[in-house]
Amino acid sequence: MRETDHKDQMQRLEERIAAAKSAQDPKPRADEHYSAANQAWRMVIEMVAGLGIGFGIGYGLDSLFGTLPIFMVLFTLFGLAAGINVMLRSAKEIEEKQAAEAAKLDKAAKAAERDERD
Repeated sequence: MRETDHKDQMQRLEERIAAAKSAQDPKPRADEHYSAANQAWRMVIEMVAGLGIGFGIGYGLDSLFGTLPIFMVLFTLFGLAAGINVMLRSAKEIEEKQAAEAAKLDKAAKAAERDERD
């Protein structure tokens, strides 16, 4: 009899732990509609950072060598190209994430449809 009481106590304890863990799970974000704006700002910041770093390197080299602003122009263009490259990579990452979510929802919908037919 003691063994069954012990098992029952363990079962109740496990249920309480599971309930406590589920209560601490993060809630879905209420500001999900801002995610597109956040992604756009991320891309803008990546572009400006590329331009700023390229400008800084070019200006530094021009100051170091005492040349006309040829390095500044050249490295600003390199920074622009790098910023565009990072923006495109970010856009591709976002697109892949959205495609994966759409595929997951589609798979769940097809599974629910199959369950209804059965």
